[in-house]
Amino acid sequence: MGHLNGVPGWCIVVQRPIRSTVQIEQKTLASTRSNLAPGLPAARNPAPVEWRAQQGLVGYEAALALMERRAAAIAEGSASELVWLIEHPPLYTAGTSAKPAELIEAHFPVYAAGRGGQFTYHGPGQRVVYLMLNLKRRGADVRRFVVTLEEWIIRVLAAFGISGERREDRVGVWVRRPEKGAGREDKIAAIGIRVKRWVSLHGIALNVDCDLSHFAGIVPCGIDNPLQGVTSLADLGAPANMAEVDAALRSEFEPLFGTTDLRDRMSPLR
Repeated sequence: MGHLNGVPGWCIVVQRPIRSTVQIEQKTLASTRSNLAPGLPAARNPAPVEWRAQQGLVGYEAALALMERRAAAIAEGSASELVWLIEHPPLYTAGTSAKPAELIEAHFPVYAAGRGGQFTYHGPGQRVVYLMLNLKRRGADVRRFVVTLEEWIIRVLAAFGISGERREDRVGVWVRRPEKGAGREDKIAAIGIRVKRWVSLHGIALNVDCDLSHFAGIVPCGIDNPLQGVTSLADLGAPANMAEVDAALRSEFEPLFGTTDLRDRMSPLR
């Protein structure tokens, strides 16, 4: 198992068939990310990515189980790639680098996520996007995949009049908040992935209109700088419903990752 950690918010675990450990220093990781352009090579033998928006709240353990099954099937070539858009009930997840001291107060259930990184929050009003994509068919470049995920969210935010930005030392998408004071910025989207047999699991959490006070129970992604906080579309004065957000996500996904196939949300998902 290789860990690509060391940068706050860098929430990645790479699992390989042969055991190995990869240590990447923060300075090296930042410099290698800064040289990467977003966008992935076109997949060989491309087929549309299944696109599914789930209604209602999905339990975390059920979501993990489905991701594991689907990712295994994708690796075996018996299932199509999947982008799964859901909302969770209020909960915290702990990545492989989570420290007990970063769980300030467990207001909600805490789950081991199996991804890299520290603690994060999920709950109603937050669009969680789980991506099960075959990265081996797309260049087998995890760093470029993460940069492309950031670019995807930045383009989605632009559709709602918000200027999102990436940071070389912190994975995720950030928004400057000068009205709060000099140097202030808030995180609007977190990224946490796992790669198993070159298939991605987990993905992105975009704050749409969630209860931001729920983040107070943790140190999100290990970031404890007083100049940095969390925000949402609603908090920034750009209210949008999930259908509008989902439409923007799909529209901006295709130029970066390829075509999608919108499936009936009522049909069984396996």
